Amino acid sequence: MSTLYELHLTCPKSLEGLLLDEAQGLGLTHTRERVAGVQGQGSLETAYRLCLWSRLANRVLLVLHRFQASDAEALYQGVQAIDWQDHLLANGSLAIEFSGRGAGVDNTHFGALKVKDAIVDYLRDKAGNRPSVEKKNPDVRIHVHVQRNEVTVSLDLSGTSLHQRGYRLQQGAAPLKENLAAAILIRAGWPELAKQGQALSDPMCGVGTFLIEAGLIAADIAPNLKREHWGFSQWLGHVPALWARLHEEACVRAEQGLAKTPNWIRGYEADPRLIQPARNNIERAGLSEWVKVYQGELATFAPKPDQGQTGLVVCNPPYGERLGEEASLIYLYQNLGERLRSQCTNWQAAVFTGAPELGKRMGIRSYKNYALWNGALACRLLLFKVQPDQFVLGGNTLAAESVTTEQESAARLSEGAQMFANRLQKNLRNLGKWARKEGIECYRLYDADMPEYAVAIDLYGQQVHVQEYAAPKSVDAAKAQARFLDVIAAIPSVLPVRPEQIAIKRRERQAGLKQYERQAQKGEFFQVSEQGVKLLVNLHDYLDTGLFLDHRPMRRKIQQQAAGKRFLNLFCYTAAVTVHAAKGGARTTTSVDLSKTYLDWARRNLSLNGFSDKHRLEQADVMRWLEKEQETYDLIFIDPPTFSNSKRMTEVFDVQRDHVKLIYLAMQRLAANGVLYFSNNFRKFVLADELMVRYRVEEISAQTLDPDFARNPKIHRAWKIQHL
Repeated sequence: MSTLYELHLTCPKSLEGLLLDEAQGLGLTHTRERVAGVQGQGSLETAYRLCLWSRLANRVLLVLHRFQASDAEALYQGVQAIDWQDHLLANGSLAIEFSGRGAGVDNTHFGALKVKDAIVDYLRDKAGNRPSVEKKNPDVRIHVHVQRNEVTVSLDLSGTSLHQRGYRLQQGAAPLKENLAAAILIRAGWPELAKQGQALSDPMCGVGTFLIEAGLIAADIAPNLKREHWGFSQWLGHVPALWARLHEEACVRAEQGLAKTPNWIRGYEADPRLIQPARNNIERAGLSEWVKVYQGELATFAPKPDQGQTGLVVCNPPYGERLGEEASLIYLYQNLGERLRSQCTNWQAAVFTGAPELGKRMGIRSYKNYALWNGALACRLLLFKVQPDQFVLGGNTLAAESVTTEQESAARLSEGAQMFANRLQKNLRNLGKWARKEGIECYRLYDADMPEYAVAIDLYGQQVHVQEYAAPKSVDAAKAQARFLDVIAAIPSVLPVRPEQIAIKRRERQAGLKQYERQAQKGEFFQVSEQGVKLLVNLHDYLDTGLFLDHRPMRRKIQQQAAGKRFLNLFCYTAAVTVHAAKGGARTTTSVDLSKTYLDWARRNLSLNGFSDKHRLEQADVMRWLEKEQETYDLIFIDPPTFSNSKRMTEVFDVQRDHVKLIYLAMQRLAANGVLYFSNNFRKFVLADELMVRYRVEEISAQTLDPDFARNPKIHRAWKIQHL
């Protein structure tokens, strides 16, 4: 009777149930699920079969000894109780992997050293020689796991992880591990579909992992058939004749499988750089006759099997882990759903995603979803039956005969998204007419008109800038996210824009310098026009774009009044107001700001319009600069931040606390008949009474709002200040 061993199989978290079924099918008995693994009993033949045939396991561990240890010395003695001459030559090599905590060992490196010492000392005492440590290709790899005070010492029969089949020497940016891809295919029912001769297609195949794993399953090829080095190859307990028989059986099954009529398995990839690596991987897996890859965009995806059979569409779309990717991803998932509905009726589909809320944008109801982990990232596998009664159009499931072209178009939008699109369309009709008449290409189209859709949407020529106002803690985060996705989905139904023309940001109350920090590193500046002035904007790299749209009337007013004047712009930002003053014929301009980044931007704005000789840019703390400045100015504009605490400043600037001193200093530089315009966007701001006593002060806030900000009169407040 064959000796039975205790065997442990490890796997990615969330695959335990699938691995249990697979292991039982390969002969493992007395099985039990564990976290990220399965344990059971089996003969050496079973262990070899698991190594060769498991599509899901990472490692197959054969338990050598289990014992209790309360401290490091007991750990050492317990390891020495194993007869290592049965497993390893005295002049051989070994590697130790130590995991867990307990037995007085809190440091895995120390634990591994203690185990190594025990084995080396044992063999040196018994044979007069000692093995060496070899991390890459040892004769044996020993795995020690400690939980509380229980120590399990195992021999790793796998060698390297079993997910490394050996065919994928070239990979894309974010490849799935092979055993996770196999698990997704098994969950999606591919083994049964393959036996029925069904087809499989991946519209975003990358380097072909899904395709190859599907081909190995369909052709009955052991996933590790081509592996050359195993953890048991130099193990003294290895039985080469038994292994050779099992390997030969697997080779025969592979030959018989490949001799069958191939299943139709096709992949499509938009990136031409990945096509040849995918084909190379397919060839190394021995599936060149079964699996084909072509370059193709998702927009043209239409699987057409040779025999007209249906089957499984499987894919792993991008998840979008960076702010600003939502627009592209929503449209990608919408397009995927459209291609499935239009080209894959009666197929099944499996979409593996780290953003399951995006799966709801596909317009098909998923009938099952499974929680799976891709490394440390929690993901979902969404399963679909691509049948008309599962299509979700405009928020409803409709029968096939009721689906019209208009409804198919509306499938992109949920009920909430359609409501938002209607409001956006209404605003576009009204504001678009005004903007065209005034020659304005940059304006605010929407600003939280409906409180539940708390975003601001600005148009910059052909570009769209979306700012999401962070929801208060009282609003459910999932609902807020769903509404935001509704907004992004609705935009292209109203505006003729592509995903790359939409910039997305989240606007919160900013502390310190956060509002000036880089949000991205794209460096994409483009030119817009306003009242004959050309300005550079950047929709991605900073929280603000370089152009405050609500100050358009103020810029217009200053341009109209600047002829022959000496103009001073304090807290000038990118100096858009300065450029307008120069365009209006200002005799000289001086612009002051503490940020070198924004002054460089200001210099580019001036140069873009042909201004450079009479226009002075000063990098300085405005308050300190005013205390030293001696020049007199006819026209001054001040739009300070609410707070500022730059490292270059000696004190924190607070507009409510410091505006009196700021205006006093600026008025000392204002000519007798000059005008100072002061504005700020602090909603609780109150202009000090003492200023109204000392100067002629007129609030002009209403005069500085164009129709696109009429619904938000608190966007800023502005005053005209003159000497008495």
